[in-house]
Amino acid sequence: MNREQKLRLFRICLAILLIAGIFYSSASGGLLLFLYLIPYLLIGYDVLKRALLGILNSEPFDECLLMSIATIGALAIAFLKTGEYTEAVAVMIFYQTGELFEDWAVAKSRKNITSLMDLRPETAGVLNENGEPEAVPAQKVPVGSLIAVKPGERIPLDGIVIEGHSGINTAALTGESLPRDAKPGTLVHSGTINLSGYLKIRTTKSFDDSAASQILELIETAGLRKSRSERFVTRFARIYTPLVVYAALALALLPPLILTALGQSGNWNEWCYRALTFLVISCPCALVISIPLSFFAGIGGASRQGILIKGTAFMEVMANTDAVVFDKTGTLTTGSFEVTDLHSAAGTDKEELLSVLAHAERCSDHPAARAVKKAFGERALRYETSDYREIPGRGVQCRLKELSGSPGKEFAVLAGNQELLQERGILSGGTAVSGTLVHAALDGRYLGYAVISDSLKSGASRGLSALRNCGISRIAMLTGDTEDAARDIAAKLNIKEFYAGLLPEDKLKFLEKIISESKGKVLFAGDGINDAPVLARADAGIAMGGLGTDIAVSAADVVLMDDDPGKIAEAIGISRKCLRIVRENIWFIIGIKAGCLLMGALGLAGMWLAVFADVGVMILAVMNAMRCLFTGRADSPKKNQEQG
Repeated sequence: MNREQKLRLFRICLAILLIAGIFYSSASGGLLLFLYLIPYLLIGYDVLKRALLGILNSEPFDECLLMSIATIGALAIAFLKTGEYTEAVAVMIFYQTGELFEDWAVAKSRKNITSLMDLRPETAGVLNENGEPEAVPAQKVPVGSLIAVKPGERIPLDGIVIEGHSGINTAALTGESLPRDAKPGTLVHSGTINLSGYLKIRTTKSFDDSAASQILELIETAGLRKSRSERFVTRFARIYTPLVVYAALALALLPPLILTALGQSGNWNEWCYRALTFLVISCPCALVISIPLSFFAGIGGASRQGILIKGTAFMEVMANTDAVVFDKTGTLTTGSFEVTDLHSAAGTDKEELLSVLAHAERCSDHPAARAVKKAFGERALRYETSDYREIPGRGVQCRLKELSGSPGKEFAVLAGNQELLQERGILSGGTAVSGTLVHAALDGRYLGYAVISDSLKSGASRGLSALRNCGISRIAMLTGDTEDAARDIAAKLNIKEFYAGLLPEDKLKFLEKIISESKGKVLFAGDGINDAPVLARADAGIAMGGLGTDIAVSAADVVLMDDDPGKIAEAIGISRKCLRIVRENIWFIIGIKAGCLLMGALGLAGMWLAVFADVGVMILAVMNAMRCLFTGRADSPKKNQEQG
């Protein structure tokens, strides 16, 4: 608890003790009222003050005014009629107890976010000319600086590892429990923790542009974009509060006036008591508090899973999603080419095929060549490469000289696409295999080919299955890649609808078509600069936070910090759970209050029931709203009817 919460708790406890002492005293009349005013003012002075300020600022209609009128009126009725002051003071005590509980719930929700987002070290160890780290405020470290991060320290700025090897705990950013490997060339993000080794890192972003700062900004501004449910509550409270005040005034005046006009007793005290009870029951704070708290808690729970939602409005969009559209490269695939298969010709083993290809491609920087060299790895060199020549759009040719076996023996080698080997009369016909193929020939003898493909992300297949399980009726893929490459990935992921060879404007056109045909909302997930227009156009855009470009992350409404497509289904599940809890609270609050208002107007409900209808309902609604903090993959519903 903070200081203000502790003070409020102390006031509540002291007021209860004072009431207990007064209850067993022998005081009566004006003295009894005076004694009860002590705990009343002790516990309610701030409520009375806010009500007065609301009147002075021409914004009188809020829960403070309702509580002030109701409790002061109840004290007046007790003085004139019943002599029972406990109810009036108890109403204020219970109201303050509810406010304390609300503060605690909000603080707990904020703590979950701030503890998660407490990522930015104040200083960075910048290496000086002697190679010694000097503590420099992280905000003042320029891009391109060399910093040192010791084991156990949090990385202060985004950068590339220059020296060292370590495991990196990325849980605060991505929700991922397993550490990631960091070695020279690895991109590391601020806010992650260096677990074991000493690292030297070349910074690539300033403090304000680093991952931790960007995440903090996303979380802090998320509440600025209100959902339709939140806007409804704001409008509802603005209209509802003056209505119930006027209704209570009518309840206090009209029945007695009518009864008096008919020659009967007006019973003014009774009808004023009913009106005051009506006011306490009608207080809308349960709605006003629990619904924004539900969304805020949902954003906090999602953040803990590495899902950053930029506004509560997008939770409502995701809860009503009907279609999800994906980019391919960097979203469903890793964006890096790999040798996924080797097909060797008769009389040639796969190891020989890979060796010849790797030696022939040693001097090439083509993505396919890099994939072949990566597959060959650290194996010992068998050949010396000479007379290397690239053939644009076809491949390479060179000579290989054996270093072992028959040292000095030379071979003429061709490595490239099908057209190259067909031109040289080595290969006739084609192959039905999809993907990029690199064929090889040694002294005119065909050796076979390697299949180079963009590998699927580990979570892609699981993620799409999860989307289908939670009732997403349409999954599509838009890509600028070739038809063959797109068809291959679509087949592996069981995507029936895909469009290939698209420019950014083409992607936008196809997305517009999908949006026009969909019954619900449409999400788009992408990672590149060319995805920014479609990310902005979709009902909600989802960017890959690790691989994604700054422009894509900026244009998106949701950011997945660990680039896992499976988190999309999780985000939808979290949003649906949050919306479900909001609906539960709305119906529960309105139902209880409507029944109690009717009972209060008929004289069947006293101030104690009014306290339950106000403070009790608020506490129950807030407790229900706090369930939004506890999220996980299991929250993804299996049926579309829970979308709302």
